[in-house]
Amino acid sequence: LHKDPAVAFAKKGYHILLEKPMATTAEDCVSIVEACTQNGVMLSVGHVLRYDPLIHKIKELIDAGVVGDVIHIQHLEPVGFYHFAHSFVRGNWRNEAESSFSLLAKSCHDIDLIHHWAGARRCVKVSSFGSVSHFQKEKKPTGAGDRCFDCSIETRCPYSARKIYLDRVKRGHAGWPVSVICPNSIADIESVTEALRTGPYGRCVYECDNDVCSNQVVNMEFEGGLTAAFSMVAFTEEICQRKTTIYGSMGELSCNGHEITVFDFLTQRSTKHTKSSDAPSHFGLSGHGGADYHLINAFISAVANNDPSLIRSGPEETLASHLLVFEAERSRLESRVVTCGDDA
Repeated sequence: LHKDPAVAFAKKGYHILLEKPMATTAEDCVSIVEACTQNGVMLSVGHVLRYDPLIHKIKELIDAGVVGDVIHIQHLEPVGFYHFAHSFVRGNWRNEAESSFSLLAKSCHDIDLIHHWAGARRCVKVSSFGSVSHFQKEKKPTGAGDRCFDCSIETRCPYSARKIYLDRVKRGHAGWPVSVICPNSIADIESVTEALRTGPYGRCVYECDNDVCSNQVVNMEFEGGLTAAFSMVAFTEEICQRKTTIYGSMGELSCNGHEITVFDFLTQRSTKHTKSSDAPSHFGLSGHGGADYHLINAFISAVANNDPSLIRSGPEETLASHLLVFEAERSRLESRVVTCGDDA
């Protein structure tokens, strides 16, 4: 959906802020970047996590050499058990033909961060493994119905639509994910009940048309011997509270999503950096720890000052990390190590 309008606007000279992923094929991503480059327009892609103050601090600490040479990056995205059931089993991103594979739809953020932290070192090899774990017809419990409202074991199922949506409304929570299932009405008990009786979000998670990975690992080798390992898993308590550990020659950096801890090998002491956001609340852009605001502000400032350096998620770096996502998925599908840039 992005390619044609993005290319058309680029040809007319418009600077572009584009949601991630850029496109669902590598060829379309290349076409968008080429159009923006050839027409001299700025392109910012919604890799919003690059603008998260804590993520930005990680990059600053790496560049300052506080852990020495980066040897290995370990990164986890815990999607969350009900988030995955909502978005990737029952919801809009459940089926590759209708959206894209989950590594692109959900975790291109994370591959981009690893690429970002690796700096000038290019990824040379990638391997990936993953599958549609658990949310399959053959995993359906005996006695389960096709919809949660007609299921004799619903009370024993953690993925019950009643629990995820209706119970939340009864407790007074009408925001995400409840708001998604009632886009044209107020999310109340009556509208949610009707949506679950008749709509896609009331289906049994073992009877959906989902085909995207709920568990995937990606292993990367960069120039200079730097390695990285990424895991995306649906079956977690935490919702997208990413965890990162960066192992360097002089220290270790870990981030739990709330604070950064740096352990210095020489002094054997730890230093902590806590999360803070200076995003103004009245803009309604406090999402992603204030990163939503910083992304929008950077794009507006770049356009106002004709200064593309203010954009942290520009065309070349974003294209490189998107291509890495496509290569990782090719590795998973073909069960082989992929040499980056090798189209064979």
